[in-house]
Amino acid sequence: MKNILTGIRPTGNLHLGHYFGAVSNWIKLQDDYNSYIEIADVQALTDNFNDPDKVRKNVRELTIDLLSCGIDPKKVTIFIQSMIPEIAEVTIYFSNLVTISRLYRNPTIKTEISQKKELFGHSGESVTYGFLGYPVSQAADITVFDGQLVPVGEDQLPLLEQCREIVRKFNTIYGETFVEPEQMLTENKRIKGLDGNEKMGKSLGNAIYLIDDYETISKKIMSAVTDPNKIKKDDKANPDVCMVYYYHKLVNQDNLETVCQECKNGSRGCVACKKELINKMMEFLKPIQEKRKYYEENMDVVDNILKEGTLKAQKYAKNKMKLVRENMKIDYFE
Repeated sequence: MKNILTGIRPTGNLHLGHYFGAVSNWIKLQDDYNSYIEIADVQALTDNFNDPDKVRKNVRELTIDLLSCGIDPKKVTIFIQSMIPEIAEVTIYFSNLVTISRLYRNPTIKTEISQKKELFGHSGESVTYGFLGYPVSQAADITVFDGQLVPVGEDQLPLLEQCREIVRKFNTIYGETFVEPEQMLTENKRIKGLDGNEKMGKSLGNAIYLIDDYETISKKIMSAVTDPNKIKKDDKANPDVCMVYYYHKLVNQDNLETVCQECKNGSRGCVACKKELINKMMEFLKPIQEKRKYYEENMDVVDNILKEGTLKAQKYAKNKMKLVRENMKIDYFE
């Protein structure tokens, strides 16, 4: 089976955007590939360097979320990035092959710098070396584990292409060492936020989290954006511009046609529609939250999964580095 490598930053709990945009796809892939999921704490520190407690806490929280969603540790290797020193070593070697100007041209980096004005200033003059270079570290993540396929959304394609450039240059200089990864575009596109924003995110305050309880879900959904042209309860509306209908499509497939038609003909009020969505959302989240409760009450199980996955990853990385050092002529005493 081919190797798949994907990473996720431990900066907070998972929300619906993570689930439908990535995690649900990883669950489908885990039976047919050698899957590695990296808890990317080093990458999280590139823009959370001043809050290490947050990153440390969320390593466990994120792992619990993944397990609760259905990631099977018997099929998937879950490991902690910072515990694999070989990644840092390869990052240094790769950094010799990439210019600063090339990193600044990366569309993903340019977008993220503009979004993090509180860290880097309006003109990006305070961008740190670590943040600018995280595509190089990401390339090391993938190649140390011979990631043949990388599940990505379209917005991540520039990062993967940069990785491919690095691999080609390294292999040209030092001989065939690393696998050039191929993209595996995810089936699901980015999930919109409750406010209609194209992206659901913590910083935007428009996300439904997998850990949210009934009261929290109710409050969020009751404030969701609906068709602004529907003023009265029996006004006809356009479900295609309503975020409540958008989420019905995610968690209420069985009654979707009825929801759509009643919205269009004016026989469904927004409050009733939101209340139905609240119940359907809680039905969807119930099995995830029940699994989460188990893991929260058995943290030793979570720790053992992380330890075993990290040990397995360490073994793979050490073996890979033998070839890397040999080809680079730095295997002095091996």
